[in-house]
Amino acid sequence: MSIEIVVNCRSSLTARRDAKSHKATHMRSATLVLGILTLTPCLSCGQDRDTKVRNDRKVFQESKDWIYNDLEEGIRHAKAAGKPLLVIFRCIPCEACQQFDDDVARRDPVIRDLLDAFVCVRIVQANAIDLTRFQHDFDQSFAAYLMNADSTIYGRYGTRSDRSEEQDISLEGFRKAMEGALLMHQTYDKIKATLAGKQAKPVRYKTPREYPSLAGKYGTTLDYDGKVAKSCMHCHQIREAERVAYRSENKPIPDNVLFPNPDPSVLGLFLDSRSMARVERVSPGSIADKDGVRHGDEIVMMDGQQLLSIADVQWVLQNLPNSADVTTLVRRDGKDLPLTLHLSDGWRRGNISWRVSTWDLRRMALGGMKLVNLTEAERERAKLPKGSLGLRVEHVGEFGDHAIAKQAGLRKDDVIVGFDGRNDHIGESELIAHAVQKRLPGDKVSVTILRGGVRQVFHFSLK
Repeated sequence: MSIEIVVNCRSSLTARRDAKSHKATHMRSATLVLGILTLTPCLSCGQDRDTKVRNDRKVFQESKDWIYNDLEEGIRHAKAAGKPLLVIFRCIPCEACQQFDDDVARRDPVIRDLLDAFVCVRIVQANAIDLTRFQHDFDQSFAAYLMNADSTIYGRYGTRSDRSEEQDISLEGFRKAMEGALLMHQTYDKIKATLAGKQAKPVRYKTPREYPSLAGKYGTTLDYDGKVAKSCMHCHQIREAERVAYRSENKPIPDNVLFPNPDPSVLGLFLDSRSMARVERVSPGSIADKDGVRHGDEIVMMDGQQLLSIADVQWVLQNLPNSADVTTLVRRDGKDLPLTLHLSDGWRRGNISWRVSTWDLRRMALGGMKLVNLTEAERERAKLPKGSLGLRVEHVGEFGDHAIAKQAGLRKDDVIVGFDGRNDHIGESELIAHAVQKRLPGDKVSVTILRGGVRQVFHFSLK
């Protein structure tokens, strides 16, 4: 994976559309700009992973306005200039959020003026990330931090709620988050104490390489002369290593690790990506609906934290206990209105099937199977009772521990109607939770399936 931090983004990486109308303004030299414009589009083209990573370094190192893979240098520059930092984590080989990353790098007109107010750093490796400073949704391929040069975080930006690209982020929303961070920066001495909740929480390991399952597998720097993509740790491996640690210790994986950085939709909240945290709609009967949140509300604060983005909402939710009463301030019709959200046990359990790190959970919990809900038509054809379990096997792993289910006899398109005593109407995410919270590695589970209309039972041991 790759991580990026933006430091003083007066970059020569102008957008291709800007190159036509504003070329004279942003070209330092014809040679440099031609090199950047030639390479940058290729970062999102059909190149192999190694080439993408190498080209990214070449493009940004040739710009005098980006600090590449060196946070400490960025901090020195920010302190000298009296500017805040914009820190962006980006997985270069991943295609998700590629366009958004390109727009930021090329200084899209929507955000161009604000980028000049920040020191911009680009880091493209998770290998040596300081987990005592940086904690976000590690299943993302783009994440940004808006922070003071003393490492105090003003806010986070970057959200994904499923596998579709960029529906939860926008340049307009990013601009608003940057504007909010600049206001915080201007009054930093007065508000610093109020930012405590936004800071990283205690962790068991300072860097990902210290997790037992990752130890010795990665160096502190990338091997640009060799297989550079393989030398680069992916952020999702951090989350996987955290879960493996629980399994290795024969402990259930807790909800906050299993369902990380909950999307606000678990509360029935759907927020407008073009805003900081404006409510686009509220699900009828949801937690948010029952506790008084309404369409059009701007969520200003949660749990005492000022919000700059949807990612800030997720940060608050991530660090709440399994049940909580959350003080929330919304702005409605120009007036501030205090509300309390009442969260009961199990509130954070949303859909995690889209997450890359869920593949390793499937190894642990499902023998390597990927499961999808049956449609109503499929349930009717299978004659399944209402409220009963019905999950189709979309994929069966072929290799190693991902092939446990295959070795037990399960096949693609089997319909699971019973799993370890569960036959209620739940989805893949909840079934995974059952397996890694109610059962330990080595426990044997039975799986009842329909194949060609005939019921069969299989058994395998969990990892």
